Amino acid sequence: MENHWIAAWGTAQQLAPAAELGGGPEMPDEAPPDFTSTPETLSAQTVRMVARSTVGGTAVRVALSNSFGHAPVRVGSAFLDGTRLTFGDRPEVVLPTGAQTYSDPIEYTVSAQTDLTVSLYLPDEKVTPTIHDVGLRTAWLAPGDQTAEPNLRDATEFQSYLWLTGIDVLAPANAATVIAFGDSVVDGMETTPGADASWPSVLARRLAAEPGFPPRAVVNMGISGNRVLRETDGMGASALARFDRDVLARPGAGWIILAEGVNDLFFGSMPGMPESERATAADLVGGYRLLITRAHAHGLRIVGCTLPPIGGTPVFTPEFEDARQQLNRWIRDSGEFDAVTDLDAALRDPAEPTRTRPELVSADGVHPNDAGQAVLAEAFDLELFRHA
Repeated sequence: MENHWIAAWGTAQQLAPAAELGGGPEMPDEAPPDFTSTPETLSAQTVRMVARSTVGGTAVRVALSNSFGHAPVRVGSAFLDGTRLTFGDRPEVVLPTGAQTYSDPIEYTVSAQTDLTVSLYLPDEKVTPTIHDVGLRTAWLAPGDQTAEPNLRDATEFQSYLWLTGIDVLAPANAATVIAFGDSVVDGMETTPGADASWPSVLARRLAAEPGFPPRAVVNMGISGNRVLRETDGMGASALARFDRDVLARPGAGWIILAEGVNDLFFGSMPGMPESERATAADLVGGYRLLITRAHAHGLRIVGCTLPPIGGTPVFTPEFEDARQQLNRWIRDSGEFDAVTDLDAALRDPAEPTRTRPELVSADGVHPNDAGQAVLAEAFDLELFRHA
């Protein structure tokens, strides 16, 4: 069999810049998260971003998205690590409203866990980006077209991805991609910026280091605040709505790891939310079944993850815990997922099972810290991903 294209890195796209997010549903009594000044618009500026390829290959192509744009977006110049990218043999491209495009492939030998730098020049005025807020890698914004420059002049820093939604590599025939699909815990919220500490990243390193294991990429399609059933205002489409774009459209996908549902349970019960926003355990089981059916219809295996504990936080209630326990029993015992990874068991405090072990959780009591994310990555049986 010949080499084929697989997704080696990716990120799920959203609309709203960080400044519009407010406190968000995840910790309503806390200050809003600091996304380090994600630009709301660009005007004749260069944006430079770094993405880590989780698998190796002999050629590279870059995916750009205008999925949530209100108007077509013109990219005047694009470079990958000093090599000009073209689009249909042209140095610039217009991204239609709601669309995604690929660069022409370039021959470029990439090893697993290699950082790749993508630079885009936006020549027009007040261009609103399609973004991913929680980038957790330093990005730069600089005036004018500096895409070909090794060092940017007068640059400012932030930590989000603008328009860049995927990097694919031409990989061996036995290579395949695992899609980590979920909420802020998948996204790596509250981990150390620049440490590549989210559990999908740690899982990718485990897979790359396993002797004799076929090449396996892990692509992080988590969105902070994401829900299975409904859109979270300003933070992204629901899992059901974005499944085609963020899972099925990723080349080489063989597995999806589904890890969300916490936001559905407590966001709908926040004070002032209409009854239509509420979700029960039965509602979520229905949503999970839809995702399982769609995954299987496209030949993907789906790994279900239990919901982690959040006891001791402002959003915790007995009603929430009852629904979480119902869902976790269904995830473990229903047999409807192809496999189950018990994230609850990996994190919970034996002395107080409604809470995460204190050494594994960040100050907000919800999101695992770097050590907690590593524990989650270790909970996955690598043999699940051996056979594509």
